[in-house]
This record gives sequence, C-alpha cells and structure tokens, in this order.
Amino acid sequence: MAQKTSGEIEKEFVDGLKGATGKDLAGWLADLDRFGSSRRNDIIAWLKNEQRFGHMNASLLAGIHANGGKLVYQSTDNLLDDQFAKAADMRPLYEAFVTFIAKNFPNATFLPKKTYVSVLENREFGAVNIKKAELRIGLDLGDRPFDETVEKAKLTGPMPRISHMVVATDESRFDKELVELLKQSHSRCH
Repeated sequence: MAQKTSGEIEKEFVDGLKGATGKDLAGWLADLDRFGSSRRNDIIAWLKNEQRFGHMNASLLAGIHANGGKLVYQSTDNLLDDQFAKAADMRPLYEAFVTFIAKNFPNATFLPKKTYVSVLENREFGAVNIKKAELRIGLDLGDRPFDETVEKAKLTGPMPRISHMVVATDESRFDKELVELLKQSHSRCH
C-alpha cells in the first residue's frame, strides 16, 4: 500500500472536517481568527485541549491558518510552476537536467517543494534551485574542498547537509564530472 503524501492527508482532513467536527474549514478559520493568539503552539494547544483535535489535525489546521487560509501542501505541479514564475527561460535547461538524471540515475525521482526541487532515491541526494539565469544543483559532499567547479551551497530550502553546489547555465555542465559528484552525494546519503 502506497504511503499517502502530505497533500493527500491535508485534503482528506479538510474534506472530512465538517463531518468530523460540525464545522467546515471556513468556520474553523474564523474561530482561529477570534481565538486571541496567532502563536502556532497556542493554537495547537487550544485545538487539542479545548476542541478535542488530535495532534496531527491540530497541526494541519494551525498550518492552514498561518498560511492565510490556503492549503499548505498544494499540488506539486503548482509548486514547480511557481518556481518558474520569475525564471521561465530556465525550464528547457531544467528539463534537460531531468533527462540527464533519468539517464544516469534511473530510479531517481523529483519532488518539487516550495523553494526548490528535491532529487531523491528514497533519500534526497540532490536539490535544485531555479534562478533567473542558472540552475543551482545542490549536493551533499561533506568536507570536500570548494574549487572552480564546486562552490559552497547557496540554495534556498534544502536540508543543511546539502553543502555544495554546481551552477549550470547551459547543458554543457551536465557531464561526467557532474555524474561523479552526484554519485558521491548519493553514496553519502545512502
């Protein structure tokens, strides 16, 4: 049985809210607006202690409230499209990178997040920030020294273990050297 994504869990929660509690999402958001504290921990405690929510559901509702009433775990398609909003010219290079990864790491998948795209094979071994004129490809290379090819990571979003990055401005950067760096990162993460 496939594990549910955060988006699926959140959608099921919202869809079942009225049946489980007698109030729909709008009603609960209005209650939270009137609650008197915007601190997430206060809201979660109130939902659990006074409204009998379980911890996960209280956290989901507090997150939606903090996100201006919008679902937190939106469609991954929207997450990827949002990253190209200011960098539309980078989509062909990104698609070439996806093809490059598929060729060299056939079991790898891509998971768009809010500020980056995770490259994973059970565990994240790479990350991509889509910038206006470049792709920043993040890697976990431990204490490998930085040089003209591999820089200190300057990515938004991924885990701190993504320590290094390679900047790609065209497809020529998708070479054997990058494959080796990705293999090293993959080995460190697995």
